[in-house]
Amino acid sequence: MLLAQILATAIFVIMFLMIVIDKIERQYVTLGCGLLTLVLVFGIVMRSPDAILDTLNIRSIFTPDFWYAASESAESSSGINWATIIFIAGMMVMVEGMAKAGFFRWLCMRLAKLVNYKPIPLFIAFMIMSAVLAMFIDSITVILFLAAVTVELAKLLQFNPVPMILSEIFCANLGGSATMCGDPPNIIIGTSLGYSFSDFLTNTGLMAGVSLVLVILYFFLVFHKELEEAEKNVTDKSSMPDPKEAIKNKKDFTLSCIIFACAVVMLVTHAETGLTVAFIGTVITIITLIAFARYAAELLSKVDYKTLLFFIGLFMVVGGLEQTGILEIIAGYIGKASQGNFKLMIAIIIWVSAIASAFVDNIPFAATMIPVIKSLAASQGVSLETLAWALSMGTDIGGSGTPIGASANVVGTSVAAKNGYVIGWGKYCKSAAPATIIVVGISMLIIFVRYC
Repeated sequence: MLLAQILATAIFVIMFLMIVIDKIERQYVTLGCGLLTLVLVFGIVMRSPDAILDTLNIRSIFTPDFWYAASESAESSSGINWATIIFIAGMMVMVEGMAKAGFFRWLCMRLAKLVNYKPIPLFIAFMIMSAVLAMFIDSITVILFLAAVTVELAKLLQFNPVPMILSEIFCANLGGSATMCGDPPNIIIGTSLGYSFSDFLTNTGLMAGVSLVLVILYFFLVFHKELEEAEKNVTDKSSMPDPKEAIKNKKDFTLSCIIFACAVVMLVTHAETGLTVAFIGTVITIITLIAFARYAAELLSKVDYKTLLFFIGLFMVVGGLEQTGILEIIAGYIGKASQGNFKLMIAIIIWVSAIASAFVDNIPFAATMIPVIKSLAASQGVSLETLAWALSMGTDIGGSGTPIGASANVVGTSVAAKNGYVIGWGKYCKSAAPATIIVVGISMLIIFVRYC
């Protein structure tokens, strides 16, 4: 077993380093390392067909509980979490349909018109919209459209879009922490531990809501000089594009709104209805493809298959750590370091998660830590749910601290750079790093007051 543990750990470390170096596309890295785990660790060293089958986890797809249950089975955390894969794929298809119908551009331009194109109200409105949209839609998609529209409005209204883009990125990551479907780590945590949409909303959602108020105030204070300068610019409001121009087809637009509303209702009520996120993801995909039948092939071609493959390989590698007992050892170390002190345990999890997620992808970190907190809860006799909320806020918010910490950061800064507004590490971290520390600190205090 010792050799298996050494090999599984070595493969995991190599995978992490290769993801950070970013010389090979990350889906090839995780799939290659996942295959090594199956062959070397489970096949040659452990000689355990059961470990391979448990990690591939294909049998779970054909069980009734996978599609309909009171809550997702906590056992799905072992090996590939197919519920996460299916749900994310479904949301990707739905979002592509909404984008095709012009939903995001219409929403941005409509909101800009409502605040009469004034920079300061626009700044606040776009931060709130970024957070709210990211509660239900992948933050990458939210920032992709918001940043593009922000640059367009900046050119028309003659102001610097960088403060708005930086604040939108942070709020998208913050909004994603509020719900189960808002950020990939939350999807993994929810499907692995059996938590519902409402569980996240009433726990991490509260932390995100309180933090959002302070974050809006913080970013306004940081960028108030640029915003007040922008307010002095006089532009012809009549020259602004009509939001209706974004709607390419009224029927498609209406259908996309209905599908989005249905998805939200199913997610909010899935704990009561018993519909799993795998079922919801499948239904969303089918309905979207039927509604946009003439674009079905195009929508399917735009799905980010690289990300889905990345998840599959990642789960296999983490399965290697789980099957060999490495994660239990890590949990033991955290337990010893905290000396049984629950508050110290929470502090370690939330701050280590935040710091790690600022520099490495928060998805593999979250997937790795789930079995760790399960083992920690079992061995130390503490609340698994509380540890889960600490892990969620740490991984979701920690990624906001640097330009490479989360995919939304990379997308937002790339859109700005393409339009001539380069955001370097210094400029990014100067505003985002303090905001990250503030939110992680607030989240930890709320957890202490509410659960300890």
